[in-house]
Amino acid sequence: MRHLNFYSLFREKKNTKPIINTNTILTAACIVAASVFSSCKSNKALYEAPSVYGFKGKGMLPPPGMVYVPSGTILYKSSADNDGATRRVSLSPFFIDATEVTNKQYRDFVNWVADSIVITDYLKDDSYYLKPGKSSTSTAKYIDWSRIDKLGAPLWQSNDEAITSKIMGTLVISENGKKVLNSELLKYQLSYFQAGGENANKQITEFVKVIPENAVWVKDFPNSQMGFMAANYYDHRSYDNHPVVGVTWKQARAFADWRGKAAASQLQRNAYLKAYQLTFNLPTEAQWQYAASGVRHPEEAEGSPALSYKDRKGEKLLVNFKQGEGNYTQDGSTFTLPVKSYSPNTFGVFNMAGNVSEWTLDAFSPSAVEFVHDLNPVLLYDAADTDPVVMKRKVIRGGSWKDNAELLNIDTRNYEAQDASHSYIGFRCVMPAPELLSEQVRTRKTASKSKRSSSSEGRATRSTSNTSSKGMKSVSTKE
Repeated sequence: MRHLNFYSLFREKKNTKPIINTNTILTAACIVAASVFSSCKSNKALYEAPSVYGFKGKGMLPPPGMVYVPSGTILYKSSADNDGATRRVSLSPFFIDATEVTNKQYRDFVNWVADSIVITDYLKDDSYYLKPGKSSTSTAKYIDWSRIDKLGAPLWQSNDEAITSKIMGTLVISENGKKVLNSELLKYQLSYFQAGGENANKQITEFVKVIPENAVWVKDFPNSQMGFMAANYYDHRSYDNHPVVGVTWKQARAFADWRGKAAASQLQRNAYLKAYQLTFNLPTEAQWQYAASGVRHPEEAEGSPALSYKDRKGEKLLVNFKQGEGNYTQDGSTFTLPVKSYSPNTFGVFNMAGNVSEWTLDAFSPSAVEFVHDLNPVLLYDAADTDPVVMKRKVIRGGSWKDNAELLNIDTRNYEAQDASHSYIGFRCVMPAPELLSEQVRTRKTASKSKRSSSSEGRATRSTSNTSSKGMKSVSTKE
């Protein structure tokens, strides 16, 4: 088919004047008009934004084990108790674990690290890897975890002579007639962009030991019989759903990093989240406080959680904490409790007060509230192992089973060194989330002039002077 050329509309004959073909001009004009009309329709779809509607569903489907926390505001306090500075800050939406990370969940992480090392460093058998696609040009190899899952037990626990002959005495050792992992060799490769220090803003890779320290039960309570807890708490099935303890701040971050990678395939099956780039981490101090409050506005928040309730049989405690000198048991347990004990708050989060204190992402500074941002505040500093202890302090929140009621307040701050581990500190994970639009922001029809006039009373307007008019409240604007 010959394409129409506008120059062909004018035909010349030799030694004659140009002859205008009017039929061809009409045809071309129709084509141009149709083209312009089609373009207008396309531009309309591109430039005419759709109306906004409030989210009508019950909520966003969260990743397994997490709950959705909508955007909101808290009053952020310094560490100077009642005399400290207080500041209003806002948080964008995020997902947070409904419970503290359990022993069982953490063992899954440890087993993954162990089996990865067994396959890559000891067995070196290609049959444990996924076969590359026909069109793949990548040289990277990926472990076929479906094959490991079919075994019903971690590969490092196998009794297959072909495996045990290569890992026994090195990665796996015998302790009291039982196979255990060598904590010195079991490390997770953690990569991140360093905050502060000599390598600030540079990508750092380090290898983090992942085995929890069971001896913390004995170290934390000298002159006390804690041998039973040290020997059984982490790996006995009866404690599967209790919070993992004995982990450092870096071990908690390593778990969060691994969990993000392990959950990637699950997130791809979440219709709403699959197109987003999402990562797991420890909650910031502000995120933790907001999730613990259970309310979106600080005026509704209670400084301390409800510790008890009454029924026909009398008063019952709702929080796992130390009730007084020598009194640990009236809450239903001497030590930790399963992570879904008692009831969740209005966000659906369990045991933000008591059970175990929890690591947060923030470095600790008594005056952090005075210089962090008022939107998604966080104070980051990745201290080196050789730094002074004061530089390695990280914020912990929530109080624990061995703490008194004063430490259970949602705004009470405490800290611990990032390389320390204890029998009363655990953690949970967070992941950023998109905002669900409320009915407040939906597209509305323009109000009539009379309605606009009456509704404008009391509405905040931008003042052009430095002082507000009599009776008018001044309104602060975003920085």
